[in-house]
Amino acid sequence: MSLFDFTYCGDYNRQIQTLAEMAPEKWSFEGNGDLGILKSYLEHTFDRLMEEGKVKETKAYAIFNTGLFNVYYQPIFAYFVKNIVPNRQPWFLDGFYTDYNLLMMGITELPEKANYFTNPGDLVFDTNLEVVPQYEHIFGDRENLRRLPEHVKSSGMKIQLFDGALRQTRRMLEADYKTAVPQYYGKAIQLLLPICLQTPGRPDLAMACVKTPDGSKYLGRTCLTLPMAYNNARLIAKLDTSWILP
Repeated sequence: MSLFDFTYCGDYNRQIQTLAEMAPEKWSFEGNGDLGILKSYLEHTFDRLMEEGKVKETKAYAIFNTGLFNVYYQPIFAYFVKNIVPNRQPWFLDGFYTDYNLLMMGITELPEKANYFTNPGDLVFDTNLEVVPQYEHIFGDRENLRRLPEHVKSSGMKIQLFDGALRQTRRMLEADYKTAVPQYYGKAIQLLLPICLQTPGRPDLAMACVKTPDGSKYLGRTCLTLPMAYNNARLIAKLDTSWILP
């Protein structure tokens, strides 16, 4: 069940604007003011909470932990009341409240935030392991090919250019292992690596990597645009300083 099957949100843009003011950070990509990052975050967070059984429903109200905090580091919750319109979604989004607000309303049992990993080691890149790109998918899949810079896309030396970029990525990771940014995708943790194909130190793409089943190498399965990568990575944590910032 998606967020919009679960609830009628009324003026959704206004509600999202309120949430953005409560948890201020850069919620739109460059050139946009649509708060698209926050919308994606909230909708995918709800999906994960439903999987984990962490959306609390009672006879009178429903509630879930957004995983966001206000400037005073108080957790923010989405709060719903019964939808009085028949044959529609069961809930109506009343608004976003801190734990203090809800306690004042008499709600003392508050749900936990979404969890995306059990082993913290999955979030750290092992610089001792080789990265093996899946070039057949990166260059052979039409959607993946479209994400490449134009001069790389049309080059007969795509593999050589990518291999050179990957060598620089390796040096970046050796200088700072935190260069690899974890993302949640396909119900699993992957690590995003910067791929600089045009200007050294300025990533054009993010390559999503997973470990082989025996843990001996990383497989670079696909490349994402930076906005796609940011949306996935933001589910796990706030990214204050990173090459992947929007």
